[in-house]
Amino acid sequence: MALINYQDSRPIYEQIASHFELMILSGVMKPDEQLPSVRTLAIELSTNPNTVQKAFTDLENHGYIYSVKGLGNFVKENPALRDKKKSELTEKIRVVFDEADMLGFDVDEIIKEARALR
Repeated sequence: MALINYQDSRPIYEQIASHFELMILSGVMKPDEQLPSVRTLAIELSTNPNTVQKAFTDLENHGYIYSVKGLGNFVKENPALRDKKKSELTEKIRVVFDEADMLGFDVDEIIKEARALR
């Protein structure tokens, strides 16, 4: 599993958490689906189990997963997560458009270029 990018400035636990967030939000991982064990994922990623545990704790704190003592971690059914993520992305886009406007860039041109990236 190649989800760690050593060129990425984010900590490894954030990269792991982001990967699972994307998998959950995109529907690849379904509610109540079990995540790999901390130990298994740590071995697979050649990283410290504490790093994986920190990522899972972060996911749990943000409402993406829940843990069952002795059984592991599972995807939490939380339909509000997609709406929350959409709001966060919308805010980021607003900030970019505000900056583009302040710099005198044509927002329509930026939208055209963004569409070309898809």
